[in-house]
Amino acid sequence: MASTVDMIENRNESNGEAHLDEPMPNGLDSPKKSTPETLSQRVLRIVKANLLVILTVAGVIVGVFIGLGVRNVTLTRTQVIYIGFPGEILIRLLKMIIIPLVVCSLVSGAASIDPKALGKLGGLAMLFFLITTLIASSIGVVMAFIISPGSVSVNKPAYLEEDVPAHKEIIDSFLDLIRNIFPSNLVSAAFQSYATSYKLMKKNGTDGVTNITVENVPFGTDQDGMNILGLVVFAIVFGVALRKLGEEGEILIKFFNAFNEATMVLVSWIMWYAPIGIMFLVAGKIVEMEDVASLFASLGKYIACCLIGHAIHGALVLPGIYFIITRKNPYTFLWGIFTALATAFGTSSSSATLPLMMKCVEEKNGVSKHISRFILPIGATVNMDGAALFQCVAAVFIAQLNNVSLNFIQVITILVTATASSVGAAGIPAGGVLTLAIILEAVGLPTSDISLILAVDWLVDRTCTVLNVEGDAFGAGILQFFVDRDAKRNGAELSEVRLEAAPESSPLISKRSDAQKSGSGEKESSM
Repeated sequence: MASTVDMIENRNESNGEAHLDEPMPNGLDSPKKSTPETLSQRVLRIVKANLLVILTVAGVIVGVFIGLGVRNVTLTRTQVIYIGFPGEILIRLLKMIIIPLVVCSLVSGAASIDPKALGKLGGLAMLFFLITTLIASSIGVVMAFIISPGSVSVNKPAYLEEDVPAHKEIIDSFLDLIRNIFPSNLVSAAFQSYATSYKLMKKNGTDGVTNITVENVPFGTDQDGMNILGLVVFAIVFGVALRKLGEEGEILIKFFNAFNEATMVLVSWIMWYAPIGIMFLVAGKIVEMEDVASLFASLGKYIACCLIGHAIHGALVLPGIYFIITRKNPYTFLWGIFTALATAFGTSSSSATLPLMMKCVEEKNGVSKHISRFILPIGATVNMDGAALFQCVAAVFIAQLNNVSLNFIQVITILVTATASSVGAAGIPAGGVLTLAIILEAVGLPTSDISLILAVDWLVDRTCTVLNVEGDAFGAGILQFFVDRDAKRNGAELSEVRLEAAPESSPLISKRSDAQKSGSGEKESSM
């Protein structure tokens, strides 16, 4: 019996060696030596691999030159609108795809991840977003105290006074945030959100005449703008519910997965139009600017404070955190999402940039679909590093303009309020300005000075958006690192268990040992 088993093994081994040594058919037995790549071939390969990024950079540069050249020509307001029309089409395309992308990606992502892993991923993401937002707020406060942007005399632009947000109590702002988490109508949440307004109501005294009190009573209104926070919460909970259904929910999960994949195909098509749209967005915005010299002269220090703070956080802090955790080159990661960053600068909307960001982190930086399509929509809603930094700079700037010295408690209040209110900042252009009023109310500063912020918000808000989406992408990359590390550990543990269990359960060894025992028994009996 033993000789038979050994013969079978030897035959299998010899067959395996013969197959390995036999020449491959079609003359593939000896691979040809690859010829060295010429310089032109290498350049062509690099250009093909990074064609979209190169086109996007070219679009931004050409847009700047077109805007500067057309500014010298006297144009009507209608002609200026026509210049920005191709850029408007890009924004409309991206906004068109936001709702199906966010809802389907979160439902499929939450349904495909184990609830325990889902909670762990969500907790790590929220911790990362909270820490980076606090760091950004601290950088904003420190930069504002160092540069002192409010130490110069500033003329308030009268044409922006009407755009200042209405006064709102701090408690009502946070209650509105909670109300928007639970939308009463999912259809209206796609284009409206809840907001508190006030009306004066008279209340007569006991005698009905003498004692009359006036109370500012809050009441709810619907304002234009997508309630992205409510849609995100509903999609996550709905995905978890589908997973709980088991086999009954698989059909609907497959539907959302297919819907999500089809949406990403549309995103890949839109990406190739992005360079043209960004070019005309930048050109149109430069043409729209009025009296740039005087604006930069009076608010130049404020603009510099915001831009330097954003550069420090985006080029040093976020890459540093990514490198410390993953030990990978963060600037290679940034190059992979450059198209999304340029789109963020052009559109000034983190929500509109979300489709391109998903595509970039998945194809260029190796982030899995389960991670990117779950974390990035959440990040676009709650992670606002750029907005928090700019709000802190703006609060200190307005305090310096009004000769108000901020004490330590007020500075801490600004940091905490900016971090908390940035969660409720909608991922739309100028969304951070709306929540700036909450911070000013918290420390007792006049909200009328927000008109100064609006005067240069077209520039500062673009760098805010770039920083916001960069933080989302780094968060996805770090979570992917943790997932890969856990998978390697689990794989190593499983392989160790298999190696330890193999000698005990191998049928071949047991057959061989039985045969050897029987053979030795026969020899002993013959002896």
